[in-house]
Amino acid sequence: MQQFTYKALGKLQSTKPQAIRNEAGEQIMLVERVYDNGLKKLLDGYFDYRYFLKYRVTTNEGVPLFEAKKIFRRGKVWFEAKDLVSNETYVVNYENWRIGVPELFVSGQTIKMKIDKEMEDWSNFIVAGEIVARWKASYDETSDEFTAMLEVADISPIQNTAFFIAIAQAALFIGV
Repeated sequence: MQQFTYKALGKLQSTKPQAIRNEAGEQIMLVERVYDNGLKKLLDGYFDYRYFLKYRVTTNEGVPLFEAKKIFRRGKVWFEAKDLVSNETYVVNYENWRIGVPELFVSGQTIKMKIDKEMEDWSNFIVAGEIVARWKASYDETSDEFTAMLEVADISPIQNTAFFIAIAQAALFIGV
């Protein structure tokens, strides 16, 4: 199992890149909030910094690897996630609204992954009934930071750390 940690600032308006570290403490990537333009950032301030942003994971040199952004159309809200290396696109949304127990799913061309979202414990990424990854954020009031932790199992069909971090930051940290 691979383990990763990073900080997420309590101030949601911050666009400062945050280092993603592996279990040895080495910085392997960066995650950041980005806006397409200043107008979107200004508008997002009116909506609690949760609607017009993108989460982007980059290499240490700033080369974009993966991105997740919130989409609004016809009264519906979901996330679109894109692997900027392979060009594969994923949709992150709730299903089964009509039966009263909505479930969060990541759907791609070759995968359907369920996310069991937990607010104060581990949120599990599940494929075919198996937990393939899990993510958790713990808040520290003194530093006004979240420490986010990600674990990716060896059995996961997706081993892309950027995939899990961008989707977790968008769907679990900000929410649909």
